[in-house]
Order: sequence, then C-alpha cells, then structure tokens
Amino acid sequence: MNRISSQSAARIGLVRPAPRPGTDGRRRPGPPALVAVAHGSRDPRALSTVHALLDRVRALRPELPVHLGHIELNEPLLTDTLARLDATDTADAVLVPLLLSRGYHVKRDIPETAAAARVRTRVAAPLGPHPLLVDALHARLTEAGWRAPTSDAERRTSAVVLAAAGSRDPEAAVDTGRTARLLSARLGVPVVPAYATTSAPTVPLAVEALTARGRHRVAVASYFTAPGRFATESAAAAPGPAAAPLGPHEAMARLVLHRYDQATAAPARTTPHLASA
Repeated sequence: MNRISSQSAARIGLVRPAPRPGTDGRRRPGPPALVAVAHGSRDPRALSTVHALLDRVRALRPELPVHLGHIELNEPLLTDTLARLDATDTADAVLVPLLLSRGYHVKRDIPETAAAARVRTRVAAPLGPHPLLVDALHARLTEAGWRAPTSDAERRTSAVVLAAAGSRDPEAAVDTGRTARLLSARLGVPVVPAYATTSAPTVPLAVEALTARGRHRVAVASYFTAPGRFATESAAAAPGPAAAPLGPHEAMARLVLHRYDQATAAPARTTPHLASA
C-alpha cells in the first residue's frame, strides 16, 4: 500500500535542520506554506473533493501558498510534497490534517513525517471538534432533506446518527462525541455517534437502537471530509435523509485556515496543536 514513509520514532524531538536559503542567500519571504494533509482514498471522488476544498481555501486567502499531501493511496504523498517544498527553498510549512479527530495519523504518522522533513514544520490540530463543523454538518443534512421538528411529537420521534470512520484511539471517540453533542444542541434532537469501522456502535446498529426507542425519523449525518467507501456504506444504512460528506463547504475552508492560523501563532513544533476552538 502506498503510504506515508514510516520514519523512526526516534527522529521525533531531534533538532530540526535550518531551512535552506534561496539562491540569493535570503530566505523566501511570505507566510508559511499551508500543507493540507488528506488521508487518501481509492474513490476517485475523494481527490476531486479535496481539490475543490483547497480551491475554496485559496479563494479566501489568495496570498497564501496552499499545497496537498496524502497519508496513503493518492499522490502526492506528504513526503513528496515536503521534499518539493524543500527543493524550492520554502523555509516554513504548516501541516493541517484534513481529519476530523485525533488518532494514529494525527499523533504519529504526520508528526513523524514532519520531523523527518528538511522544511521547518508545524503540525496543526485536526479539524474536529469545532463549531464550524457543526455548521457544515447542519447544511449537509438540510440539503439531504432534513427539516427541524415542528412539534413535540416530532421531536420525540426524531434523531440523527453521526457516522464517522472510527479509530482504536479512545481520544478519537471523545472528539466525535463532542461533535455529536454540539450538533444535538443545534438540531434539538438526540445525535448518536456511530462508526464505519473499528469502533462501536456501527451505523446500522445505532439506527436499530434508535428505532427500538421510538425514534422512527432518523437521518444520517456524514462525518467524513470526502466521499469514499465508509461514507457510502454509512449512507446506505440511513432509513431517512442521508447527508453528503462535508467536502468543500465554506465552513470547512474557514476551519482549515483557522487551524493554520492557530498553528502559525503558536511556538514552532512538530506535534499537533490540539486546540478545539
């Protein structure tokens, strides 16, 4: 499997090499480059969706150099993107994971790759949890046909399943649970986190449990950045509206820039700044 280069964990914490000067002996001026780090997918829609999201980021901040690197499955890989930045004498880069919670990729893969790069790097927090994600989730549910309950009876029979990828890292479930609570407060109905892999409950089991409790009006919110197998399988389990992945929603583009700004303002480091707002 084509994947981020597995760098030795021992390299974390080593003194970072000084950035190379440009051909005139001076460091290239301007803000640090933003490197969006996507997971990668065999679904061709994923790559086009990520490109559309980054186009929105560029439109919001035209002066900012924006690049893309993947953890696996798609090109360019993050290692290759960082190598190209080094070759063009880029001194600084901020890596923004296009991931929605903490987990192995955020805690290990990305920081290790950043630590091994010649470019001076900072690693931003993952996108979630954050209220801007709730804006995007609400919008995608509305587009799919969700409407707010108009009576107490409808409210008692309504619910949403927040379908996420899942992780063995317990902090990932904590992050997803927080997003579920934020979305529940926005919608005024219960929102239950469920997972496409690894974690429990699965999306079909969450739907079944809600139905058994009299929640017959159930929608599925897609807590995925881009289309892929997990998002498709989760949508197929929805008995009612099934929202599209978050994709290039404007709130997502604003959140990418927010995470970039947070990391830029913090002291340089290669471990993620796990801010939540």
